[in-house]
Amino acid sequence: MAEYPERPLTIIVPWGAGGGTDATARIIGSMLEKELGQPVNVVNRTGGSGVVGHSAIAEADPDGYTLGIATVEIGMMHWQGLTELTWEDYTPLALMNEDAAGVQVAADSGYDTLEALLAAIEAGEPATFRASGTGQGGIWHLAIAGMLNDRGIDPAKVPWVPSEGAAPGLQELVAGGVNIVPCSLVEARALIDAGRVKSLAIMSANRAELFPDVPTLKEAVGSDWQIGAWRGIVGPAGLPEDVATKLTAALETVYNSDDYRNFMKAQGYGVRWAPGQEFADFMSQSNQALGDTMKAVGLVQ
Repeated sequence: MAEYPERPLTIIVPWGAGGGTDATARIIGSMLEKELGQPVNVVNRTGGSGVVGHSAIAEADPDGYTLGIATVEIGMMHWQGLTELTWEDYTPLALMNEDAAGVQVAADSGYDTLEALLAAIEAGEPATFRASGTGQGGIWHLAIAGMLNDRGIDPAKVPWVPSEGAAPGLQELVAGGVNIVPCSLVEARALIDAGRVKSLAIMSANRAELFPDVPTLKEAVGSDWQIGAWRGIVGPAGLPEDVATKLTAALETVYNSDDYRNFMKAQGYGVRWAPGQEFADFMSQSNQALGDTMKAVGLVQ
């Protein structure tokens, strides 16, 4: 029997060409080619708020020739009633990236600490503050809702203004239409560097390499709430163990390479490694935390 892989592989991306998930999948794919000695084709399967692509990965033959890049939304879509798919419909190979949410305000907002901002939200009338940065129920919506919920503040006090993503949300922040954008620091980077936006905290265990002066939520207000967008390589459920082992080993070589690290650093993307079972545990915890938050803010269907 010929040794795996003996023909080209495909990586399915559930999001559009040119975005961060697409860019991450393409750098991984190009480097996997060298490790596996076979071409790796990256295919975008968009639609249904991520459901179409994630379904295509789960429904592929579990032979190791169709893989996918799963994203944080796999722990959100089923709670919203968009699909029955969960992380358990995949063979987790390797978590490769995580970008934590930050709390961004306009540079001239008058709030220099998260503590001051939260005190103002708590003391103010509902809808005094508005937030944006993704669609209703998207990852950054859950970031601020979870943070407020964790601090005992009703998330309804900060209405969510849906947007097509962080970029239009940040433009609205600069224009004064909203007061807070809880997106990743990577997405806010250009406006932070330009002095038009400031980040008050990051929702992660550690400070960001990119912005070492921005405190964690724990440091800022004593909160253990953490959330971020993440990306990892998966196969359909039932991938043969020897195939999964070989793929995870190849992905670890990619992850540890200077080429991957330099690419991710240049883009400002965070790197995080969790192989196999560790990645499964991570997805399970992410799924539960997202579900708890979505229930708390009335987003579970």
